[in-house]
Amino acid sequence: MVGRRRLLATAAVAGAGVALVEPGTALAAPRSFTTTTSTVATPTSSPDPLHLLRRATYGRTPDNEAELRSLGVSAWLDRQLDPRSIDDSACDAIVARFPLVSLDITGVRKAVKKGAWDAMQQLGTAAVARACWSRRQLFEVMVDFWSNHLNVTCPSSDVWDSRPDYDRTVIRAHALGRFADMLKASATHPAMLSYLDNRVSTKDKPNENYGRELMELHTVGLNYTEADVKQAAILLTGRTVDAATGLYRYDAAKHATGAVAILGFQSANATAADGEKAGTAFLDHLAMHPKTAERIATKLCIRFVADEPPAGLVTTLAKVYLDNRTAIAPVLRALFTSAEFAKAANAKVKTPLEDIAGTVRILGLGPDAAGTNGAGTDGIRALYQILEKTGHGPMRWEPPNGYPDVAAAWASPSGFLVRWNAHLNLAAGWYPKQLTRTTPLLNRLVPGALPATYGALVETVVKSLVGTAPKPEHTAALTQFFGKKPIDPLKAKDQAVTGKFPHLVALVLDAPMFQVR
Repeated sequence: MVGRRRLLATAAVAGAGVALVEPGTALAAPRSFTTTTSTVATPTSSPDPLHLLRRATYGRTPDNEAELRSLGVSAWLDRQLDPRSIDDSACDAIVARFPLVSLDITGVRKAVKKGAWDAMQQLGTAAVARACWSRRQLFEVMVDFWSNHLNVTCPSSDVWDSRPDYDRTVIRAHALGRFADMLKASATHPAMLSYLDNRVSTKDKPNENYGRELMELHTVGLNYTEADVKQAAILLTGRTVDAATGLYRYDAAKHATGAVAILGFQSANATAADGEKAGTAFLDHLAMHPKTAERIATKLCIRFVADEPPAGLVTTLAKVYLDNRTAIAPVLRALFTSAEFAKAANAKVKTPLEDIAGTVRILGLGPDAAGTNGAGTDGIRALYQILEKTGHGPMRWEPPNGYPDVAAAWASPSGFLVRWNAHLNLAAGWYPKQLTRTTPLLNRLVPGALPATYGALVETVVKSLVGTAPKPEHTAALTQFFGKKPIDPLKAKDQAVTGKFPHLVALVLDAPMFQVR
């Protein structure tokens, strides 16, 4: 087997560790949604609001913290799990600056030259905008989660025309719906069939790439045999892409017939005309397989709880998943209200995307002013370019397994250096200059009267950025940056609140108190 499988064997991530603070330490498209009716697991715990915001969003802001505390955890989760109930028109207007994102395959083909990457580049940049400014935060977090689980690298030449449509009609349409529906949608989408080579799979030469990844990465994990791969490849033949239109079609003439038995699934697969139907039944079987439930529960625990997922919670969530016929919302509700989640504060490290989006959000930065810099996109594009330098440009992961979601993967010195430079540039307003700020940084982070001492200044800034006050030793370390002690008096003309104030902000953003979540 060639192609992307080889990349899986050679792709490497940094192995350096990240020092975390102990639990309890002050820390830092046209909309198309699938509605599901499902039973709900009984909540076992109520998480701290700040902890929930750090995990279920791209970063706490004063507004979303106030909303959560006003609604309470249960009502806030209900709202976030029903994204249609949240007015996101302001973010939609920002995304509209990237018009190719909303086009279907035919539309992209009409709008750009054959093979051009314009639509894919707009899609990746729009993903940064959504992370920063969407009010449907949990939805956007889950879009990112599923984009990695059902990864189709973007940009990638073979999906130049189909990747935005894949994002909209597969990932975004089902991110909080049923996994079975998302899986079946991906199995008929030109982007997935092109990326994993099923478009060239025929009865004479079955291609195993998609069948293997469908089981290993998308569903049951490493719980299949080579015979399963070969039979899955046979069953999925005929699912292809029309060369003239770029659209999906089932070509019965290319489908291999004959009985198959794969992971407990059996089909006579007697006629080519019924081959697509047989393949769909196999996908439903995979979606409801206990090993698929376990794999998805494990990945959700890694994303939202800890790099080493609690075994008991994985078991609980797998049962919720199966009991609710692959519906995702009840699984998330059970996760966020579990005792294991409540105990896991500060157990995760932010990825670069979480870091940069969270920085933009907590600093109160807005997108380019509409109508400036062409379409008002230069500043947003600059954020995307920063993430490229960290190795975490949205959807850019090359192998089919999606970006890693554990601390060691993002612990490289060069990656942190890019992030630290970005913190200072964003705090100082140096780069990207096009981003807007409605309130001066000092006024946003130090509302009201100027604190009387350096220690009080640091405590106010830290509380504004991470939600809780720093430890005394952290306050002392940060005041020492100015050559001062916490008890030293602060004056309005001091560098600490004028030219060097962005440096103080950046130091807090660089520190574990902001970097863990």
